[in-house]
Amino acid sequence: MKKTIFTGSAVAIVTPMNEDGSINYDNFADRIEEQIAGGTDAIVVCGTTGESAAMTDEEHKECIRFCVEKVAKRVPVIAGAGSNDTAYAIQLSKEAEALGADALLLVTPYYNKTSQRGLVAHFSAIADSVSLPIILYNVPSRTGVNISVETYKELAKKDNIVAAKEASGNISAVAKIAAETDLDIYSGNDDMIVPTLSLGGKGVISVVANILPKETHNICEYYFNGEVDKSRDLQLKMLDLINNLFIEVNPVPIKTAMNLLGFNAGNLRMPLVDMDSANLEKLKKSMTDFGMKLA
Repeated sequence: MKKTIFTGSAVAIVTPMNEDGSINYDNFADRIEEQIAGGTDAIVVCGTTGESAAMTDEEHKECIRFCVEKVAKRVPVIAGAGSNDTAYAIQLSKEAEALGADALLLVTPYYNKTSQRGLVAHFSAIADSVSLPIILYNVPSRTGVNISVETYKELAKKDNIVAAKEASGNISAVAKIAAETDLDIYSGNDDMIVPTLSLGGKGVISVVANILPKETHNICEYYFNGEVDKSRDLQLKMLDLINNLFIEVNPVPIKTAMNLLGFNAGNLRMPLVDMDSANLEKLKKSMTDFGMKLA
């Protein structure tokens, strides 16, 4: 029986930046403390939402080290260590393990992509290089690669490949993964938390949790406690805000929302740029409609 990394809501945490574009570790510490106080069940550092694609190697390692030390085992820290270069993903994974991360999040290879057979070879090579538990991250809208159910079944034979973050948006595929593998499943889409839980999912790796940690945790907690109506109603209450947090490419809207709330998350790293003015107004409206007070 594979060990579950976490149950509930894991925040895909934003990386705050200073005005000069460097990482704002003081603010990062505040955000980590706020998440733990808000009931977040795990923290994903150096994920897509954390702008890992625009980090240097040293920044990537330092963010993981800082997060691990700040969290101090209060909740699991899951380090993003994926790459489209298998050798580099192995290097990142080994470094994350040495820095004390509790688990790894590994995205499918992007741009150069690969076949399903290549996915098995890629993820197996990484899994063989570390002892940490691994969450496979399937997000074909960003990578151009989809993990098939047959590939999931093959990869699930690896002892330390224990879970899938499913952001395909295909609830039928989620059902098949649940039916045909022993992998834990986490929703990779904030608008599909309850549907994923209904199929036996263990929780969500969430963007909206950056600004609503307690509510995102509660969607899961209500469901697990048998209060399905409360879980569903909260999911639906948050739906418009969730949709507008993806009106432009993540993490542009969530970082903007954090700045609107006075969290001083800082600028985005290019090629990401500020939101279109019309989209910004839609985001502001969904935030105020939800009862948030803008700074």
